Amino acid sequence: MELLPQTILDQLAANGRTNQQHIEAGEDTIDHHPVVKLFTPDGGGTWLLSEIDPEDADIAFGLCDLGLGYPELGSVRLSVLKAHRGRLGLPIERDLHFEADAPLSTYAERAREAGGIIA
Repeated sequence: MELLPQTILDQLAANGRTNQQHIEAGEDTIDHHPVVKLFTPDGGGTWLLSEIDPEDADIAFGLCDLGLGYPELGSVRLSVLKAHRGRLGLPIERDLHFEADAPLSTYAERAREAGGIIA
């Protein structure tokens, strides 16, 4: 299974371009819904990604949780996620059944309260 198929990459990129346009126009950015959920099957890591940096397609923005109880909004390199292997040597996987029901900020608030991403 491909970690990030082209349809997901296209949506992440579109969200990134939209927010860049808002920034350039001096407007507030859009609090996008997460497009994809990634996780470590042999660990506690979870990522909810909402956009890709239009100037560097290897940088995604989202809610990141390494399983240590401190989820945070931030950026992550897609190449690092694709290359990562967990304790048992398993790669990061995409949750095929994930469908976002709220904007990223809502997931971040829930995660801070719970000490980890709930999605």
